[in-house]
Amino acid sequence: MARTVTVHEAKTHLSRLLRAVEAGEEIIIARGDTPVARLSAAQPAPTVRHQPGEWAGMFGVSEDALDALAEPMSEAEIAAFERVDSSLAP
Repeated sequence: MARTVTVHEAKTHLSRLLRAVEAGEEIIIARGDTPVARLSAAQPAPTVRHQPGEWAGMFGVSEDALDALAEPMSEAEIAAFERVDSSLAP
């Protein structure tokens, strides 16, 4: 059965309540006599392991895009880049 605590008690003793939840207890937080929230243990996110190369061939870059990357930047592109870069400076 879940233990019920007030909002004030939950704020005051949150660390203690979290330890209780980690130990398997469920806590109900109530405002007055009205239950408002349930504090329960979170389920850990599943670990997904990918194999090297499993996405091979799923993505590609067109020859036109590769050619554009090989071209030097124009003066206008360099100026625009420098404006953006300097706006990030502290």
